[in-house]
Amino acid sequence: MRTLRYTLVTNGSSDTVLLPILTWLLLEQGVSRPIEPTWADLRLLRSSKGHRDLADRIRLSVDLYPGDLLFIHRDAEREPREKRVAEIEEAVEAVAAERDLPPHVCVVPVRMQEAWLLFDEAAIRHAAGNRSGRQPVNLPPLRQIERLPDPKSILHAALRQASGLHGRRLKRFPVRQRARRVAELVDDFSPLRALSAFNALESDLAAVLRRYPALCQA
Repeated sequence: MRTLRYTLVTNGSSDTVLLPILTWLLLEQGVSRPIEPTWADLRLLRSSKGHRDLADRIRLSVDLYPGDLLFIHRDAEREPREKRVAEIEEAVEAVAAERDLPPHVCVVPVRMQEAWLLFDEAAIRHAAGNRSGRQPVNLPPLRQIERLPDPKSILHAALRQASGLHGRRLKRFPVRQRARRVAELVDDFSPLRALSAFNALESDLAAVLRRYPALCQA
């Protein structure tokens, strides 16, 4: 059975939390092929001249991590989602003028991808290493998380609180590592359909799969 290989292009390693979300979405869209996700790790090339902008990252990702489908991530941060999508499309067009590219999907969380991990308290407790803990983690209401100015700090604070640790043990708590673990422990991302950016991602992915049905077929 053929494998569907997809490549995720991001700004940094913390964005790999998107991989479980993207795989879940592909399964939800009816992909019956085995799925092989890959993060385009370009860290060793980041300081090289000419490899710094988005078009360069896309170009290198396609060369070094070829696949059937390309997910290109940018956090919206303080900009409208539409602006980030336009920036991605401009970079894709620049690279596509030089070479063939696989189908692509824009991944633009509002404001940053950590917002998409603030809905599953059980996964946060599990990632913190204290599944049976009862410490309040104070997660914001789901419909408000796209308006949070710094969802990363809120996720890190929730993980530290859920850990139940104090003093030196809390200072040594590997919060960034545990944040990446949260996404791996979520079984169902469907609550995120209450969010506009997540709905846009799912709609865009569905459109690409309709245009390229062979991506779904085993």
